[in-house]
Amino acid sequence: MTTLAEPGATQSSAGSSAGSSAGSSAAPSQPPTQLSPPAERTALVVSTAATVLLLVTAWALTQMLFLGALSQQRAQATLYDDFRAQLAAATAPVGPVVDVGEPVALLRVPRLGIEQVVVEGTASGDLLRGPGHQRNTVLPGQVGTSVVAGRATTYGGPFATLGELTAGDAVVAVTAQGTTKFRVSGVRRAGDPLPQPRPDGAARLVLVTAEGQGRLGALSPGEVIHVDAEAQKGLGAPAGLPAAVPDSEQPMGTEQTAWPLLTLCLGLLVAITTGVVVARQRWSAALVWVVAAPVVIASAWVTTDVVMRVLPNLL
Repeated sequence: MTTLAEPGATQSSAGSSAGSSAGSSAAPSQPPTQLSPPAERTALVVSTAATVLLLVTAWALTQMLFLGALSQQRAQATLYDDFRAQLAAATAPVGPVVDVGEPVALLRVPRLGIEQVVVEGTASGDLLRGPGHQRNTVLPGQVGTSVVAGRATTYGGPFATLGELTAGDAVVAVTAQGTTKFRVSGVRRAGDPLPQPRPDGAARLVLVTAEGQGRLGALSPGEVIHVDAEAQKGLGAPAGLPAAVPDSEQPMGTEQTAWPLLTLCLGLLVAITTGVVVARQRWSAALVWVVAAPVVIASAWVTTDVVMRVLPNLL
């Protein structure tokens, strides 16, 4: 027995089929591909670490070349006040042994506009505040040869222009024993002959710094230069000078003892970076960096000072 389909059912089925065909032909576009949670975390870690590294590197370069000069000027102002007070009270040191970091002389080079307080010691850390007196030599102006070293580029670069001096230029040193005026006899570089032996009773002052070659030579000074200056009559020098100084106080020397402290500073930066990564997973980037940036900069400041100790002292 044949059963006839109801007209309504047939239309419904046809409408359904047509709707299905229309839907399949006009399917919506696929949503954009999103990173999986592990990939998002990896991208967050990489971007945060790269931001911290960029911030630390930029700050370190800025501190070495610019902000370090302000720090050195502030240190010089303090040293000048201390040394002037010591001169007035007749308590300024005359040697032969002086505490490292203490002011021992005021050095002036009129032609170059240099006026710097000289501290005792020539290690990298000592020269952050200004030129340093090599501890196994007499003080400037005393009978004998005195050696004073200074930075060429970083932290103010107080000796940056020493290579411009010529024979006859004046160098003045003020110490507890009085004022001594020297005359430059020459500038020595690698391979140049040594000066003639010093006459009896005379004083010699040797200023030491570094210089580089080429356009970027100022950023990577590698050649040591010496400026020899002579005074016909020297002041009395007490006996008992140290026989030698460690390698860290020789020209272009580095402080190997600063490596453990540098490792600690770098570990602190890693810990800060980890903390920033964790914070970024919970709070917005703007909020996290407002709080973290000062901490990162403060750590970079301390780390840069330590880095300077493991770099050559005349840099």
